[in-house]
Amino acid sequence: MTTFASVRIVTDNLDQLIAFYENVTGITAVRPAPVFAEIRTTAGTLAISSRQLTDQLYGADVVRPGAIHSAFLEFEVADTDAEYERLSDLEFLQKPTTMPWGNRSVLLHDPDGNLVNLFTRPSGQPQSR
Repeated sequence: MTTFASVRIVTDNLDQLIAFYENVTGITAVRPAPVFAEIRTTAGTLAISSRQLTDQLYGADVVRPGAIHSAFLEFEVADTDAEYERLSDLEFLQKPTTMPWGNRSVLLHDPDGNLVNLFTRPSGQPQSR
């Protein structure tokens, strides 16, 4: 059986990106090495590594840090509006909005320009595990 484990972001700004995701999730990153960190949630892990590490392991230019324009990093939260207020010092692309499928959502960029969605499911729908 295959189990989904993580998504990894490669960055030139490791400490800045780790601080952003610690702030957004409220979870302290685990740093098993100076060039790698994980934000571990019950649903999966967001891994963050430096370009230095990927260049060393896989060769230069295998990965190019920067904005992902075809995917969202999504975090389910208990209250989208409360998170919007808590993170008011960040620049949001979208204020709390109810999506056509019922989720309440806000959208922002991380420091590298990746799209981040914080959402709450409609009442009565089970949360992610």
